[in-house]
Amino acid sequence: MNTMSATAKPSNKAYVLLVIICSYLLIVLDISIVIAALPRMQLDLGFTATGLSWVQNAYILAFGGLMLLGARAGDMLGRRRMFIFGLIFFTLASLAIGLAHTAEMLIMFRAIQGVGAAILAPSTLALLTTNFAAGSERTRAVAMYGAVAGMGASVGLVMGGVLTDWLSWRVGFLINVPLGIALMIGAWRWIPESERRSGSFDIIGALTSTLGMTALVYGIVRSARVGWADSLTLAMVMGGVAFLIVLVINETKVAQPIMPLRLFAHHERLGAYLGRFLFLGAMVGFWFFTAQFLQRVLGFSASEAGLAFLPVTIPNFISALSVPRMTRRFGNAGLMIGGLLVSLLGMFWLSRIGVGVSYLTGVALPMVLIGIGQGCTLSPLTVSGVADVSGEDAGAASGLVNVAHQLGGSMGLAAQVVLFAAAGGAAGSPQALVHGISAALTGSSVMLALALALVWLLVIRPRFTPVNVPICNQ
Repeated sequence: MNTMSATAKPSNKAYVLLVIICSYLLIVLDISIVIAALPRMQLDLGFTATGLSWVQNAYILAFGGLMLLGARAGDMLGRRRMFIFGLIFFTLASLAIGLAHTAEMLIMFRAIQGVGAAILAPSTLALLTTNFAAGSERTRAVAMYGAVAGMGASVGLVMGGVLTDWLSWRVGFLINVPLGIALMIGAWRWIPESERRSGSFDIIGALTSTLGMTALVYGIVRSARVGWADSLTLAMVMGGVAFLIVLVINETKVAQPIMPLRLFAHHERLGAYLGRFLFLGAMVGFWFFTAQFLQRVLGFSASEAGLAFLPVTIPNFISALSVPRMTRRFGNAGLMIGGLLVSLLGMFWLSRIGVGVSYLTGVALPMVLIGIGQGCTLSPLTVSGVADVSGEDAGAASGLVNVAHQLGGSMGLAAQVVLFAAAGGAAGSPQALVHGISAALTGSSVMLALALALVWLLVIRPRFTPVNVPICNQ
């Protein structure tokens, strides 16, 4: 059954872009805004040290585990419908979190909020792809989308610290309610429904992707707390990998796969997925460990630590807004390489921190480079992640972009926590803490170097032909 055309009227495209960008911003902000608010949440609701980690983990598990299912649901049931449905879940959960009076309630509603994000996130990029024509129009729209992905985390740290110190951590969630309602109205009014795809639903693909992603993300986030020697951690990771192997086998046999393997046969998209995975792994560690350094070593308050991220947030914003102009001059791939290189230089500089380091020269100046690199990298990665995608695969490609984003952040942070612990960061003294943070940020630098190498090999070198994946013939 088909609905109206998936393309917005030219007069409405500015409103369509605004609704989509603001909706995605809600998701990105809520991932990072919590970090600065965690100590106050623990004090107000009586979280144990172990329980506190589940404020973030519950959201990540639901978000990462249901992402491919959310993308496929948008393809089959209508992307605008699922977009609004995801907003409803996300908004109601935000209200419940803001009003929660027990730790158990907050964790439960954070998981529901993650479900809403898993439905909403793939629909945002898919709607962007189908409502804006390929070429300069889509490049500008996706550049803004990528800018939100880059700026949102940094802005969330600033907002989280300021709101927590000046008002309450609850405000960061309650503000989503009026915004969510306004975005639902805007989506209903301005965004046309996409054409639905008829046919059978890939039940085995849905189950194996959800169970595999959930188990893998759970194992990763658990490893950050208990280490990789833990038997349950290893069992969940191995189980997640096993489910994903079954998923790949299943996707070669079904007519309408939840994750079309042909998406990986395009070398530019493959490079973008791998590059995004590594880039987010590096950046999540940067946000997490730099926030720890500012508060626990330099003695900043939550609001001061949030404001201390402005040297990364402002350059990020400026460079992201310049992406369309820089893309015309350097090309999407050239800008991507430049952004990764600048990010790598900034991250390596920051990883040299010590106990007596000055905030200006040891933190703020490297942050400027990292901010410029973020602004110049995520938009091109997003553009390449949906390059040459057909309308029927827009949802699946958008889901894979977000899967790379989410899994990269989870796995990157877990790896860096291991490096932090191995370097003695948990010993307690400022010197030990700084040594551990330096090791973790060095790990971020290695991830950026790998991302740079993969993007060069798979995206830049023109002699490369599409990767031969003979099973991708659906």
